[in-house]
Amino acid sequence: MTETNKILVGKIVGAQGLRGEVRVHTYTENPLDFRDLRFADYDLKLVRTLPNSSIIIMKIDGVNDRNAAEALRGTELFIDRAALPVLPDGEFYYADLIGMMVGDNKVVAVHNFGAGDILELANGEMMSFDGAKVDLTNRKIQIK
Repeated sequence: MTETNKILVGKIVGAQGLRGEVRVHTYTENPLDFRDLRFADYDLKLVRTLPNSSIIIMKIDGVNDRNAAEALRGTELFIDRAALPVLPDGEFYYADLIGMMVGDNKVVAVHNFGAGDILELANGEMMSFDGAKVDLTNRKIQIK
């Protein structure tokens, strides 16, 4: 899998219990999506979800104690872009926005700190994505 085909879908934020389970902060629309994902670097199994939370508990094959699980804190979890479902026309993944142009500036990141989606541009500017129009064909985003 090349670097451009990797999609970040979650991050290990700590150990859970004594048997090597980990707490994962999910970046997917629904944390239960992790049941069906195949990860680039790890064989993970969903153990349980936490109510009303983007944190889930997962078991990693070969990680069998708390110390080994804690050593993975901060590990980012990636899947291959080709593993994502094809979206209907007019829909896109955040990863599709990276590299698009907003005026004369390129989108370098998409953030959501809880109050809505924010585009980070190459010039350092941050712009609200609310109400933006995306032209996937021409790789342009028009902000209201």
